Amino acid sequence: MNYLNEGLLWLNDPLNWTNPGGVLDRLGEHLLISALAVLVGCLVGWPVGVLLGHRGRGGAVIVTVSNLTLAVPTVALLTILPLTPIGFGKPPVVIALAVFAVPPLLANAYTGVRQIDRETIEAARGMGLSGGQILRRVELPLAVPYLAAGLRTASVQVVATAALASFVNGGGLGQIIAAGFGIGISNGGAGQIVAGGLAVAVLALLVEAVLAVVQRLATPRALRATAPRRRPAVTAGA
Repeated sequence: MNYLNEGLLWLNDPLNWTNPGGVLDRLGEHLLISALAVLVGCLVGWPVGVLLGHRGRGGAVIVTVSNLTLAVPTVALLTILPLTPIGFGKPPVVIALAVFAVPPLLANAYTGVRQIDRETIEAARGMGLSGGQILRRVELPLAVPYLAAGLRTASVQVVATAALASFVNGGGLGQIIAAGFGIGISNGGAGQIVAGGLAVAVLALLVEAVLAVVQRLATPRALRATAPRRRPAVTAGA
């Protein structure tokens, strides 16, 4: 409890928020890194998942890709990427977090399209809609709840994991924690470590709450009762 009190006292100091490298600066960096990583993940995961779901194939590929990307530790990527021409700073962090964000985005996009009743697709095809028109007018609108669920899961995971950016001097709230360890627990750094951890946890909870509302608003009223709340499982035979 003493460490918790020290963390709260550290956060209660306005200078720790407004000074250069303070909470506000680190929070801005954290949000920027996370947003870029999720954006890259969406640009990769959504199109591939939707396309494979539309064609009705690729379930085994998605399972393999998801398992492989989840099996690669983010810390390992953050250790390896700076040794490449990418270098240190934000780029390796964004790439590593984007790899981490792809599985839920990819899986939900695929499942969102595949879960649509085949009779609905056949009815649209019987009305003369082409494959592209069915994708745009039928499958994508009905897959929105799953796309939103994937975005919610990926965003919370990325925000929570972005604290590791401090390993490669990538900025973010993790720098506060790293600075606390640099000071040393016995020298008063414990409060700063706890404060940084609390900041990351609260930010992740806020992102979860905001995106839960966004997911509900993006889901048509008729589909809210069956809308996914967690990342749905993907099987090779889907």
